[in-house]
Amino acid sequence: MTAIILNGKRLATQIEHELIPEVNALKDKGITPKLAVVMVGNDPASAVYVRNKSRACERVGISYEEIFLDEKITQEELLATIRKLNRDTTVHGILLQLPLPKHLNSRLTLDTISRKKDVDGFHSLSVGALITGRDTFIPCTPLGVMTLLERLLPDVNLRGKHAVIVGRSNIVGKPLAHLLLNKNATVTITHSRSHDLASFTKSADILIAAVGRANMITKDMVKPGAIVIDVGINRDEQGKLCGDVSKDVFDIARAMTPVPGGVGPMTVAMLLQNTTQAAKNA
Repeated sequence: MTAIILNGKRLATQIEHELIPEVNALKDKGITPKLAVVMVGNDPASAVYVRNKSRACERVGISYEEIFLDEKITQEELLATIRKLNRDTTVHGILLQLPLPKHLNSRLTLDTISRKKDVDGFHSLSVGALITGRDTFIPCTPLGVMTLLERLLPDVNLRGKHAVIVGRSNIVGKPLAHLLLNKNATVTITHSRSHDLASFTKSADILIAAVGRANMITKDMVKPGAIVIDVGINRDEQGKLCGDVSKDVFDIARAMTPVPGGVGPMTVAMLLQNTTQAAKNA
């Protein structure tokens, strides 16, 4: 068995093409969707993510603004920047690039972003709405995973399937668990400190690795025929990009996302989709 490659890059490109007429229709009404990205400090990895988002916005016609702030900025100065963007009626989406320097409070800052502009879905009230099944912006990576499953594997019914998530972050693991529960999957959340991790992963019909540890999931930890979603983006010992899942899992999985080119492009596509929706809502 050789896994079907779940090409997130190709699907993300398709979604971008679908968004272009929606963005143009808004422009015809005098509304240009705009995303503002706030970045504190000069973290190299964050700079790459920001650049990718800028290029994607340009491709679909979304206006884009980068606000670069000194890493020594005070909490109140950062909050003042967020509040100014909240008041700016030309800005429809606000994204706070994480992580922040240690002296800044990420939760306080995220909760200062207007929910109407919370296109990353990280506001505490947005999280609460997701858990309780109300309409809200959904975090981009979990939404990208779900969209990828639904559009590239339309024959897969998640109802009753055992989905195992490796990783319990507020950004991926926890919101993804609720999205899968909403599709009637049976969900198990594990993490790097789970005892006998393989006993859980080998029982998964759908295995999602989002722990941020290079090649942590090996072939002997995966059930033959499982669908494997690799959210991790790491560097191996040779400095090459790799995921949380070893490449030899392709030999036994039914379908699997590559790294790079899997979940990453879908995350950016969902950010564009959320920003376009925010402009429609406004």
